[in-house]
Amino acid sequence: MPPTLYRDTNYTLRHLIENIEGGRIGLPDIQRPFVWSAAKTRDLLDSMYRGYPIGTLMFWETGAEVGTRRIGTEAGDRAPQLLVVDGQQRLTALFAVLTGRKIVSKSFDEINVRIAFHPGDQTFEVTDAAIERDAHFIPDITALWARGGYKSTVRKFFQRLEQAGGQPLPDAVKDELEERVYRVRDLQGFHFQVVELGDSADEEQVADIFVRINSEGVKLNQSDFILTLMSVHWEKGRRQLEDFSRCAVVAGPAGPSPRNAFLDPSPDQLLRVAVAVAFRRARLQHVYSVLRGKDLETGKVTPERRQKQFDLLAQAQTKVLDLTSWHEFFQCVTAAGFLGRKMITSDNALLYSYTVWLIGRHDFGLTVDELRPVIGRWFFMAHTTGRYSNSPESQMEFDLGRIGSLPPGDGRAFTAELDRIIAANFTGDYWDISLPNRLDTSSSRSPVLFAYQAALNILDAEMLFGDRRIRDLMDPSVQPAKTVDRSNLFHRKVLAGLGITDRRQVNAIANMAYVTWPAAEQSTTDAPHEYWPRVTDAMDPQVLERQVRWHALPVGWAQLDYAAFLERRRQLIAKVVREAFETLTGERPAYVPTTPADMIAAGESQGTEFKASARWNVHTRQADKSLRHNIVKAVCGFLNGQGGNLFIGVADDGTVLGIEDDFATLESQAGADGYELFVRQLLDSSLSAPTATTVRVRFPEISGNAVCQISVAAAGKPVFAKPAKGGSDPTDFWVRVGNATKQLHGDDLLRYQEEHWG
Repeated sequence: MPPTLYRDTNYTLRHLIENIEGGRIGLPDIQRPFVWSAAKTRDLLDSMYRGYPIGTLMFWETGAEVGTRRIGTEAGDRAPQLLVVDGQQRLTALFAVLTGRKIVSKSFDEINVRIAFHPGDQTFEVTDAAIERDAHFIPDITALWARGGYKSTVRKFFQRLEQAGGQPLPDAVKDELEERVYRVRDLQGFHFQVVELGDSADEEQVADIFVRINSEGVKLNQSDFILTLMSVHWEKGRRQLEDFSRCAVVAGPAGPSPRNAFLDPSPDQLLRVAVAVAFRRARLQHVYSVLRGKDLETGKVTPERRQKQFDLLAQAQTKVLDLTSWHEFFQCVTAAGFLGRKMITSDNALLYSYTVWLIGRHDFGLTVDELRPVIGRWFFMAHTTGRYSNSPESQMEFDLGRIGSLPPGDGRAFTAELDRIIAANFTGDYWDISLPNRLDTSSSRSPVLFAYQAALNILDAEMLFGDRRIRDLMDPSVQPAKTVDRSNLFHRKVLAGLGITDRRQVNAIANMAYVTWPAAEQSTTDAPHEYWPRVTDAMDPQVLERQVRWHALPVGWAQLDYAAFLERRRQLIAKVVREAFETLTGERPAYVPTTPADMIAAGESQGTEFKASARWNVHTRQADKSLRHNIVKAVCGFLNGQGGNLFIGVADDGTVLGIEDDFATLESQAGADGYELFVRQLLDSSLSAPTATTVRVRFPEISGNAVCQISVAAAGKPVFAKPAKGGSDPTDFWVRVGNATKQLHGDDLLRYQEEHWG
């Protein structure tokens, strides 16, 4: 029989309160901030009063020795021996009611939980002004547990009741009512069943047990456990994260503050940045063990090792919470054309870009002026391509690895490496094919739409037909900031007359523009070829020329067929975005394109995948048709993701093998031309959409060996692949996530399509 990880015990409520006050039981926010309503607290007390079961609590032994001092505190501040894993909300509610302590709500307000009791009908209510005036209630039952408060509360209750009734209460009535009040006070003796997990249980086991017994199915993540560990050994550090997060949301006294236009950070988000800076890790699965002081090779835990790791975290956290660094970073984001949170679709892009900023500042010695353009470029790329949207931890691990391989203190190498990664994502194919394809959506929250908006801000563009700068209207520092509406260039009534009523088509990004309509045109429903001459006749030709360029209007657009207009305008929008982005390069004239050799040397990633072969099995040394599906799957994944490059003839570890053996299987068509024909036919016969405009096939020579480079642009709509076996229709949906290609089904597939294409 396997050893059990727990023991059953029970505590009275008073015993629990005393242990929490005495520090033996820690009550950290391991699940969520206190989000219970006062009504839920009322219902909990009512259930206890009636003797109903209210669920089991779960505690976890911390392994901290009795008397262990928390890191960075005075000698009297001791680490708790037990942490509340399940039941935090219940205990917080009861602790607040019995002690009268204020709690911090999710919005960071300090509040008292005030519950009233009606002895006459034995009911609990949330205290309000009406109940305060009602003599039939004890308006705040907290007084029943205060020192010397019980008797005075009962006397006051009887006095109010007699005054309201105009006559004395009979003794029998008083006795009955007091007995009911005493039952409320006696709730401090209510027994809780508690499961105590031993300190031998690791965080994965605790999380698994929690999910299995928790009816609400709330999941604990790695940041929860690290924050919990901080509650045990470094409460000051945890409070620093919480205070910083609170001050970023709640207006405090005049002076420096973390409040900003982009992000309301949470403690776990700031923790992730600190962990990345301290340990160069984005995945938190091993960080918990490291902070416990565990040697990952021997498994031995020592206080000395724990102290050393917490010292590293403390140093990093000081950098993360430095207000000067915090606001200097957001200046980089502003310089990249992003003016507020309404333009941000990914908090991860902000947080991980801030991580890169901190590493550049402290580990590579770059000044804030040197960092501003390169981090602006980095954020623009990361946000626009969705670099940290799918498998963000894996992608950040890759980026930290690239940075970690650089010579310490070499700022030029740091900047050059970031620009290499940027160039590998913002390729010519991206600007010419992928970005126009991704603009084929109506989503008002698309990252590529905000990239265009940022581009207009960078270029200091005016509203179409107007003289106000778009960035001035969007500036969040101007109170109140005006909403910059987009208008249909082809009015919906005009499109309805053409038989086009699909909302996605009518409100396509390419049919929307930032327009200041002249007063006489504000209600027009005319076609473009009718209103365009009227509006532009009186405009300065030079103003009109630059507005046409900024707003990406094709030559003769008002006379174009609607589908042709959308396609051409998407291409021009992409050119405007590229033009604006390239102004962020400062004195750098242009990027040097990343070579295939550079891509291979960087390893597999979100945008790069390797396959040893497509026709010849390198293990069995014979032709193998089953390998072809691997190519189809990889290309399908790139089409449905952010695009990328598939290299055939390269092993998983980056070793260049070449495709000579693949060539040989083509017999009379051996060579690059025959191989490209094979690839084209394979993709066109296996995918639900033609790939002539989204896939390019090249044959670069690397280290004397020819490889096949398949450059794939992101598709403008979902693409499906035929199954490897058992089907002739394209039904499988693949997408590139991190450095892996995954198949999505059902709700996951629908959710991804909605988020990716709108």
